[in-house]
Amino acid sequence: MPPTDLLVLAGGFGTRLRSVVAAVPKPLAPVCDRPYLHYVIDRWREQGIVSFIFLLHHQAELIEDYLQSQQLSGRLGQCQVRTVTEPEPLGTGGAIAHAVRQLRIEGSFLVANADTWLGSGIDQVVAAGAPAMAVVRLDNPERYGRVHWERGKVISFAEKSGGGEPGWINAGLYHLQAAHFQDWDGRPFSAERDLFPALVRAGQLQAVELQTEFIDIGIPADYSRFCRWIEAGKAGRP
Repeated sequence: MPPTDLLVLAGGFGTRLRSVVAAVPKPLAPVCDRPYLHYVIDRWREQGIVSFIFLLHHQAELIEDYLQSQQLSGRLGQCQVRTVTEPEPLGTGGAIAHAVRQLRIEGSFLVANADTWLGSGIDQVVAAGAPAMAVVRLDNPERYGRVHWERGKVISFAEKSGGGEPGWINAGLYHLQAAHFQDWDGRPFSAERDLFPALVRAGQLQAVELQTEFIDIGIPADYSRFCRWIEAGKAGRP
């Protein structure tokens, strides 16, 4: 069965962005008088997403209030929007596992970062089956670390380093199975550092190459770049 839910990782503290966005959580960072989440939700909806589950922690009530206002205004149409708030920071993997347990999610689902813009990719990641990770190629990937892949499979990850050669990175969009989280022990863990390397060792993690716009607003320079791109009517690449 194709996935029906998009789980959105939106619980982080956004510490690197606080010098320019201090009053609200990162997904609500203002962009042309609207929260960043306004734009990324619209893009997900344009790609066919109709069921959202937001995984929250830091300033969760502000994101919940925003989502409720969007539903009450009718902007989200018939979309289903749910939230799950972590009792404590659980890491990306723990946040997903907590939601799977709380909502009794079965089968496969999509996961996306709330602070990452991708112009496309939902259809490709769905079609790949689970487990799969979207990857994009950057001229300088060193802020993120690298993803090495061959013949459609991720074969290794490389930590951040000082080199500046082009390379592939994790684009923050995944197709996963609830079964990946069935043995969760309730403790924090990282999908990036724990789950994905385990799937690579098992030869299971597919790489889905995307040729699309990518920007992560997690640092001031890239947040400003996204704002300028929106101000320019999304002209060219962000």
